[in-house]
Parts: sequence; structure tokens; C-alpha cells
Amino acid sequence: MVAQTQTFAFAGIEAIAVAVQVKITSGNPSFTIVGLPDKAVGESKERVRAAISSTGLSWPFQKITVNLAPADLQKEGGHFDLAIALGIMIEIGVLAQELIKNYFIIGELGLDGSVHTVGGVISSAITANQRGCGLICPQKNGREAVWSGNPQIIATSSIIELINHLKGEQIIARPDLVNITDEVENEKYPDLIDVKGQEIAKRALEIAGAGGHNLLMVGPPGTGKSMLASRLSGILPPLELMEVLEINMIASMSDKIIEGKLLTKRPFREVHHSCSMPAMVGGGVRAKPGEVSLAHRGVLFLDELAEFPRQVLDSLRQPLETGFINISRVNSHITYPANFQLICAMNPCRCGYLGDTARECKKAPHCAEEYKSRISGPLLDRIDIVINVGWVDYFDNQKSNQEESQIIRQRVIRARELQYQRYKVDKSQEFFCSTNAEVDGKIIEPFCLLDENLKKILQEFADKKKLSMRGISRILRVARTIADLENIEEITKIHLLEAIGFRRNL
Repeated sequence: MVAQTQTFAFAGIEAIAVAVQVKITSGNPSFTIVGLPDKAVGESKERVRAAISSTGLSWPFQKITVNLAPADLQKEGGHFDLAIALGIMIEIGVLAQELIKNYFIIGELGLDGSVHTVGGVISSAITANQRGCGLICPQKNGREAVWSGNPQIIATSSIIELINHLKGEQIIARPDLVNITDEVENEKYPDLIDVKGQEIAKRALEIAGAGGHNLLMVGPPGTGKSMLASRLSGILPPLELMEVLEINMIASMSDKIIEGKLLTKRPFREVHHSCSMPAMVGGGVRAKPGEVSLAHRGVLFLDELAEFPRQVLDSLRQPLETGFINISRVNSHITYPANFQLICAMNPCRCGYLGDTARECKKAPHCAEEYKSRISGPLLDRIDIVINVGWVDYFDNQKSNQEESQIIRQRVIRARELQYQRYKVDKSQEFFCSTNAEVDGKIIEPFCLLDENLKKILQEFADKKKLSMRGISRILRVARTIADLENIEEITKIHLLEAIGFRRNL
């Protein structure tokens, strides 16, 4: 007889079914796990042994062989523990195979038989549901698992509690389904009303939010660049349910979900300029998601842009174009979603005071040229809006009219709704593209048509700046967004000139 349970391995955020086969035979007592396990899986032997002994059962002093199939898939982590333990219990006659044959099992065991939280539970619950199976998982992962829609969720705190439930001696209540729609609507963000002055920067931020455009702010220290960037999330539309699912699948893989509480705020990832390549794009021993994936459906903010290593900045070029990041290693090739909005800030030169009459840069203009050259042309070409953020007189702006983020957010939402309708976006689909910045060029082109006069204006600017085809497309997309904010079907001269003005500083 060979006992069999089911669990998952992971390739990115995708859960891949793994059959756990357990066979106990006579011979010298041993415990062997085969099927390309890593060190953490190998250590499962001691955790499983201690957990089963803690229930009062006698450990079988025979030859135990555990096979994790498919054999050519790398197995990582401790989430195989519970499946292996149940397989052994089936083999020694404590449980009947029929009790768990329609369940996938995921969970790490403690030495006292407790079941500890693991990552990837949302992906596991969704995949199990697609296969018509239930999921057995740790109790603290129950809230995230039940949100997948899988009706058969058993969230247990210990292995003995699970055995009693399966035998009908105890009932484990199904985790409650939390209504996250209300949580998404009621999330609080920093408010733009706190920013004094900087009306041009606020206008650029509104346009960037309405169309999903990338933005670069250039200005001396203390002018509010970081403050502006931190308030972008507050003017973006609330997360759709599929967007919540996407960001939580990534968060689950990265162990960012605490006590099973789903993330309902748009991600805002502020990355220090000492960030390494694997930390930015993902990687490491287990090819974990990087900052570009953790910022999926949110904002990736890079302050002091010119201080980042050039190789790290250039690694952003692919996800900015595709919305995905491909991580290639010797033993794995993984794709993570990385559809983020890039917001950058930098000083105009190394000392930061270029153009300041009171503290003029003594090495201008060479200081500024050298500083800007740290950023590659191809990356700058992918930034739609570039603005100068200058000094603000604090006292002159005390009584200036200020708009709350909620007012600006309503305009952004209306512009986004126009884009949803125009591009016939199905928001129930995973990884949907919805904004002017995201959609394919063939789709947006019919909505960016210009008359002969506007074509001449754009051509003259493109010739003067030596713009690439991508640069021209970016201008048209920004102009389309500006028109959407005014609910106008055709791009006018005012819209085009404003969009061109946002690329004059490149």
C-alpha cells in the first residue's frame, strides 16, 4: 500500500500540484524524502517526526520513503510538512485515505504538532478550487484562503485538531468571509491638501494618476517631491476585486500578509538608492518577488534617482514596457506581475542647488550634465511626464486655495471610467490593462488622431528633440489623458501643447 496526499509547489505566484506518496516498508529504520527537495524540505523529517510523536502516536521504526512528484520540479519551503505527516498517518492506519483524497494540504508543522502559517495560500486555494478540491491550511491563513471562493476550506491550528475533525469527533468552523469591499473604500491615504503651493506639480500628479503615466520630479532639496509622491495613491481609484487578489497573491508569496489580513491599500513602495538588483526585480535563492512586483497595481517611488546603480535602473525597462518581470536562474525561470506606476525624484545636480540664485552651483553646467548622465536615455524615454519642482514661499502660500485628495480623486476616477469604457476593459480578468499608459499602441491609436495643424506642431517638437517613436507615443498618450480629464473626445491644441510641455525638460 502507498498512502498519497496532495500539496503544492510554486513557480512564481502559480501553484503547481504535487503528489506526496508515502510508503513504509520493513528494513532498517530510516526516513527519506525524494523528489528534488531543498534543505528546508529535508528538515521536514525532524519536524514531522516530533509533531506526530506529540499526538501520542508511536513513531513507526521502519523504512519510510516519501516521494514528491513531479520529480523534476524543485521543492522549497516547509509547507509540505502537514501533507507528509498525514500521508504517514494514512500508512500506519490512523486515518483513512478517503477522508482527505479531495483536499490539497499545505502547512508547516511545529515540534509540538501546531500548524504554522505559510506563504502562497491564496494561490493554493484558487488552484485547488479550479481542480474541484478543498484546501487544508493553517488557521491563521484561513481568512486569505476563504477569499478565493473555495467552499471547502479547513483551517486548523494543530495536527491533532485536524485529525479529530476528519474523524468527526470535533468540528472546525469554516473561516469567515470578510467583506473587503468596504475596507478598500474606507482606506486612508495622505492628503494633497497638506502640500502648500506646487500647483504645476499637483496638476502633473493628477494627469499621471488619471492615465497611469510615469513621472519624474526634478528640484532642489526640501521642495516637496517626496511629499507629493506619497500622496499619489490617495488620488488613484479604489482597488478592484481582481486587483486586490493580484497584490495579495504576490504578498502571500513574500510573507507580507499578517494574521491572514488581506492588503486592501494600493502598494506604495519607497525604495532606497542602495537597493540591489535582486531586491529590485526579484531573485535570491528562492526567486522571491522584488520591489517591482510588490508595487504591482500601485506606486514604485525612487527618490534620489541618479544615485541608484545604473544597472538597477536599467532593469526597470522591461517591466515598464510589459507589466511583467522575468527572472531567469539556472534552476528556475519565473514570471511575476509588475504593472506599477513609476514616480521618481532627483536633484538638478549633485549639490542640488542648480538655478538657485542664493546658493548657485559652482560647477554648473557640467555638474548637472554629469549628474543627469547617470540615468540612461532608454529609461528616460519611458518616463511620460517630467516637471521642475522649485522653491515655494511658505508664507505666500498660507492662504492659497487647496484641493483635498478626494476632490482630485473623483476627477481621476471619471477619467479612468472613460478609459475602461473606451477599451472595453473586463475588470474581472487577471492582469487587465485599463489606462492610456498601459494599453497596446494599436488599441489607443484611433483615439489619438490629430489634425494637420497639430501633426505639424508635434513633428516640429519631435525633430527638435530627436524623439523616438516611443517618445512621440508617450506625448499622445498624455494628451489623450488630459482630454479625458476634461471629458473631450478629440485631442485639441491645448491638450497637445500641455503634453509637449511635460517633455521639454527631458
